[in-house]
Amino acid sequence: MSHQIGQVPSPNRLADRAAIEDIIHLHCRGVDRADEASLKHCYWPEATTAYGKKAVPAQPFCETLAEAIRGFSGTHHLVSNVLMDFAPDGHKADVETYLIAFHYSAVQNADDQEMTYLGRYLDRFEKRSNQWKIMHRQPIMSWSQNAAASHDTEHPALSALTKAGRYPADPVYGR
Repeated sequence: MSHQIGQVPSPNRLADRAAIEDIIHLHCRGVDRADEASLKHCYWPEATTAYGKKAVPAQPFCETLAEAIRGFSGTHHLVSNVLMDFAPDGHKADVETYLIAFHYSAVQNADDQEMTYLGRYLDRFEKRSNQWKIMHRQPIMSWSQNAAASHDTEHPALSALTKAGRYPADPVYGR
């Protein structure tokens, strides 16, 4: 990280930080809702991702990711501890974001399973025409765990709540 950490940011830098955080949050929604369009919006057309051993084009990867996420009964991505290091020209930023992701699988004729993933996103963002998007994303895993899950949709305190869904059925798309 650069010398910028701890300095009082300018209003323009605060606006840049807010725009970058919006993209980080939209990406989480895109994953959890399996919303391919939202995921693709987060990346520049020539961007790459490295969820595996090598970088691949991000736009086609978004299609694969949305399809893979539909294989889970539900997912929930939480991000925090976002640190940004802006290039001197103000049009590039290296961003480190801490991540906890929960993946729930209701397997027919078997016990429910939950995979919890803890890690970070290392992103390279670029600003064009006053818009920030990801140029490269590399997830870094700290650890994960798999465990039996208990999902009680009939619990009296929860049974009346609206349930989350995938795109376009999730309530966020009907507002």
